[in-house]
Amino acid sequence: MKILLDECVPKPIKRSLSVGGHQCATVPEAGLAGKSNGELLELAARNFDVFVTLDKGIPFQQNVAVHDIAVLLIRSTSSRVEDILPYIPACLVALSSIKAGQLVVVDKKS
Repeated sequence: MKILLDECVPKPIKRSLSVGGHQCATVPEAGLAGKSNGELLELAARNFDVFVTLDKGIPFQQNVAVHDIAVLLIRSTSSRVEDILPYIPACLVALSSIKAGQLVVVDKKS
């Protein structure tokens, strides 16, 4: 699965999500830095299967169902690596079944 990490996701998380054959890139590595969320999802859908973000506003700002990419929202308490790492096992489980057009939220309940 090809995964794109939003600019708000710390780069070290890339390594944690790259297990199991997943290919991860950051927004800057993909040449998409500075794009608005709508444009970013549209462009990302051309080369990626999943967009991973910490942006809690995405469900309210974007209709994910109209894009040919899935969105994985990690609801951590902050964007610090140590706060995100406990969510990685649930993220990997979600990645095993996520489909284009879906928004999956990983939080403390996951």
